[in-house]
Amino acid sequence: MKDQEVHQADTLGEPDDLTPAELAHSIIESLLEHTRVVSDLIAVMAQALDEDSQRALTQTAQWQAYLESRRHMETTREQVEKFATMMKDSDG
Repeated sequence: MKDQEVHQADTLGEPDDLTPAELAHSIIESLLEHTRVVSDLIAVMAQALDEDSQRALTQTAQWQAYLESRRHMETTREQVEKFATMMKDSDG
């Protein structure tokens, strides 16, 4: 993740150099990336559980909410890209 953060900083410049749309996009992308990393960690932790514990975990309302939230974040990423394009178009 650190490499991606450095890459984002390199491609977007310093915060003072960003347009409001670029800054908003950068913030949202960082939040989405953090969510992805946390989601991957949760999946790895779930895999480390024994079969009975894993089965019990995946049958909880919290796990179902987690899966629904993860699916929603996939569409959110697309919406962020659309938003960024719209903001760039309105700036030009």
